[in-house]
Amino acid sequence: MTTANALGGEFELGGGLAVNRVGFGAMQLAGPGVFGPPKDRDAAIAVLRRAVELGIDHIDTSDFYGPWVVNELIAEALHPYAANLVLATKIGAYRDDKANWLPLNHPAALRSQVHDNLRRLRVDALDLVYLRDMGPQDGIAFADQVGALHELKQQGLIRTIGLSNVELDHFGEARAITPIASVQNLYNAVNRTSAALLRATAEADVAFVPFFPLGSGFADSRARGDDTLKSIAGKHGVTQAQVSLAWLLNRSRNVLLIPGTSSVEHLEENAAAGALTLDETDVAQIDALVADGETLEEAH
Repeated sequence: MTTANALGGEFELGGGLAVNRVGFGAMQLAGPGVFGPPKDRDAAIAVLRRAVELGIDHIDTSDFYGPWVVNELIAEALHPYAANLVLATKIGAYRDDKANWLPLNHPAALRSQVHDNLRRLRVDALDLVYLRDMGPQDGIAFADQVGALHELKQQGLIRTIGLSNVELDHFGEARAITPIASVQNLYNAVNRTSAALLRATAEADVAFVPFFPLGSGFADSRARGDDTLKSIAGKHGVTQAQVSLAWLLNRSRNVLLIPGTSSVEHLEENAAAGALTLDETDVAQIDALVADGETLEEAH
């Protein structure tokens, strides 16, 4: 089994939850476009079970992946859960019948989503619940959304609270209402628009979980083909994805990774990135690709 050190060491989320810094994002286990069932259900189950075998103890999911598909897969594959397994989920959005991602952040709806996640994951309390900001909806105040999660935490239905896709001022506003365990925002080697938020979470000893850690999903997906990453990968005999993940771990000790895949082979490669050590030259070269607050497109 992969050791904790090989998975980047541990980080304390709060609420007595410590996780290895390399986890797993389960989003890609759903069908194309994160909608509908997987093409191969047995393969999806195998990925989840292999993740646990590798020592991964932090799995990121949501009821709106599928929708419902991924949470049901997790429960089928892994329930009853290992005592150290932390399941993180997200609320604040839903999928319509055309696979659109739409906001659903009224406090009553947020409470309903928490109960839906509890039921499908087959747990009595959710380890970590992210409030996903999908933009304004009917003038619902952000503080009221956070307040709804705080009430659920007081009721024992949530152990820790996180924020996803937020601005820096959201972080301060939420922390004035309730402790925040983690922030999940877009950040990678070629998109550092959340750099100020990363610094703020590090100063507060709060986890920062970059989504799209490999630059995929947006125009900055060219990170996969960047000559700098290619060169460093060749030097170490690893993949560009592993270099990108290792750089993120090096960026700040509060960074937790949840790279997603529907392949056991890629899962194992991603997990191995936790043991990859980049030298000072490697880090400096990747650092120089993009300035804090910028994307690769802006830099060029």
